[in-house]
Amino acid sequence: MWRAALQKDVPEVQRFLRLHLQSSMFPLGNLEDFGLGGSHPRGMSFWLLGNPLRGVLGITNEGIVFPQCPNVKRAELFAAWDLIQNRAVSGIIGETAQVRDFVKIAGWRDRLTGLNDDEPAFSLNLNNLVVPQMEDVRLVPLAGVDRNQVIAWRKQYLQETPGLLHKELDKQAREDLKRYLERDSHRALIYKGQPVAMTGFNSALSDVVQVGGVFTPRELRGRSYARTAVALHLKEAREAGVNRAVLFAASNAAARAYIAIGFMPAGSVSLILFNDQTDSA
Repeated sequence: MWRAALQKDVPEVQRFLRLHLQSSMFPLGNLEDFGLGGSHPRGMSFWLLGNPLRGVLGITNEGIVFPQCPNVKRAELFAAWDLIQNRAVSGIIGETAQVRDFVKIAGWRDRLTGLNDDEPAFSLNLNNLVVPQMEDVRLVPLAGVDRNQVIAWRKQYLQETPGLLHKELDKQAREDLKRYLERDSHRALIYKGQPVAMTGFNSALSDVVQVGGVFTPRELRGRSYARTAVALHLKEAREAGVNRAVLFAASNAAARAYIAIGFMPAGSVSLILFNDQTDSA
C-alpha cells in the first residue's frame, strides 16, 4: 500500500530518486531547496510504495506530478492516482513510458495542454566533457550582463517554448531573471566583449546538475555559442565537485550540440503542462 512520506523518510526518498536521476532531478532539487510539506509553490509531497521502496509519487504545491514508478504494477498505479485525484494538477514530468501510462490511468489524455512533449534525454560523466576551442570567449554570471539584454533574451526564449508562458511576458521574464540571480544558476557567454548566449542549471545537487535555459539569439545561431557556453559552465561545475550532468533536448539541433560536447543518449523524458483550469479529475 502507498503511504505518505514523513520527514524521517526523506533520506530513503532521495536514495531511490537518485537511482533514476535522469527523470528525477526536478523532484530532488525541489526537495532539497523547499523541503517536504513546505508552503513554497514547489514544496513537495510524496507517497511511497513497498519495503524495500519500489515506487515514489511526488507532487508540488503548484500541482506538478512526478511519478517514479519503474517497478509498480498497473493496479498500484491506479491506487497512486487515487491519492491525488482531488488535487488540482497543472502538469506531469517524468520518464516517458511512466508518464504516458499515468496520463491514461488518470484520464488526462483529453485535457488541453500548452506543452506536451517527449524529449530525448542525455547524460554526461563530466570526466568526458569536451570543451570547444573558441578564442576570445569567457563565461560570466548574469549579474555581469546588461539586465535589459538578458530580459529580452528570456522573453524570446519564452515565446519560442510553448507551455512555459503563463503570465504577462515582460513580467515573467523579469521574475525568471530575479530567480536566476538569487540562485546564481545561469551564465552568459561573452565573445569579443559582447554577450552572445546564455546557459544555466535548472536544478542542481552537490554532485549532479541539470542543464536548462540554454539560449542563443536567432541572429547568432549556428556559430557554436550555445554548446561552448554549456561546456564552460559544466567545466566550472566540475571544478566545484560536480561529476555528472543531465538534460533533455527540445530539438535535433540542440541534441547535436550536446552530443558534440560529450553527452550520451539516456532514454526519454516527457513534459506535459496543462492549460485548462480543471481539477485533476
